Amino acid sequence: MTTAGHANLLSVRDLHVVFDTRHGPLTAIDHVSFDIRAGEILGVVGESGAGKSLTGTAIIGLLDPPGRIAAGEIWLDGARIDKLPPDAMRKVRGRQIGAIFQDPLTSLHPMLTIGAQLTETIQTHFPLDARAARATALELLKEVGIPAAETRIDHYPHQFSGGMRQRVVIALALAGKPALIVADEPTTALDVSIQAQITTLLKRLCRDHGASVMLITHDMGVIAETADRVAVMYAGRIVETGPVESVTREPRHPYTRGLMASIPSMRTRQGTLQQIDGAMPRLHAIPQGCAFNPRCPRASAQCRAEKPVLEVQSHAIACWHPFEGAAHG
Repeated sequence: MTTAGHANLLSVRDLHVVFDTRHGPLTAIDHVSFDIRAGEILGVVGESGAGKSLTGTAIIGLLDPPGRIAAGEIWLDGARIDKLPPDAMRKVRGRQIGAIFQDPLTSLHPMLTIGAQLTETIQTHFPLDARAARATALELLKEVGIPAAETRIDHYPHQFSGGMRQRVVIALALAGKPALIVADEPTTALDVSIQAQITTLLKRLCRDHGASVMLITHDMGVIAETADRVAVMYAGRIVETGPVESVTREPRHPYTRGLMASIPSMRTRQGTLQQIDGAMPRLHAIPQGCAFNPRCPRASAQCRAEKPVLEVQSHAIACWHPFEGAAHG
């Protein structure tokens, strides 16, 4: 695979993340490669422990010891960022890469007003005086749908509901006008009705601002409604990737098909939903060959011995015995 350039906003090449332990390094991200084009929303989906959030953390540059990037490259807008010193990476965060995390309370300072946090972020990235920064903060709050923004700008995080706090966090992520936003489970802590509002808002704002998004979630329904392309992760590897419509309508990897089968259908009546037997393997016990083989109904001796390679094509899969055609049900 060639070195990344300006064709893609973000290019991750052969990313390998390990955790050093007294028994030796444990592989958490196993040579992952993907691209995100300008203005595109890439959904990264999988069960807890698949490596989704860890991949996002590595891209943002917030990977703490004993975790480390052991190999690979991360390119943003034609510049390599995985080798930047901490001071340089801090300038990239916020200004070029924005972040939205699962729990908005962890992203907001409880002792500072929403306005103070927004204006500080804006002034960090742009040469504006306090009055101009506050005006910009007010416009952002209105844009993300905070009612009575002129009053609410002086309120504290605890005075907002969970959905409103997440809207504030989205405003913070947009404050530096970043080209890329890493949204890590941005709707998981919210009620279902609020989830739909936040995903719709995020999609609209990113289109309006021309920002690309890496949307990390365990919910294939959110992916289907929001993303342009999807990468399905399992045990630190991408096992299937392609356009959302292609992957959701014709999932070819047994794991992806299992994820899709666990979603209730709105078209047909169903009894008990299908489930994927077993659980995600722990880092110290990842099976040989295809990591999914102990849970896979199509596993063969080859699956248990050889690790499949992700094909480089529009709808790519890493599987020795993929499904053909659309899923039914």
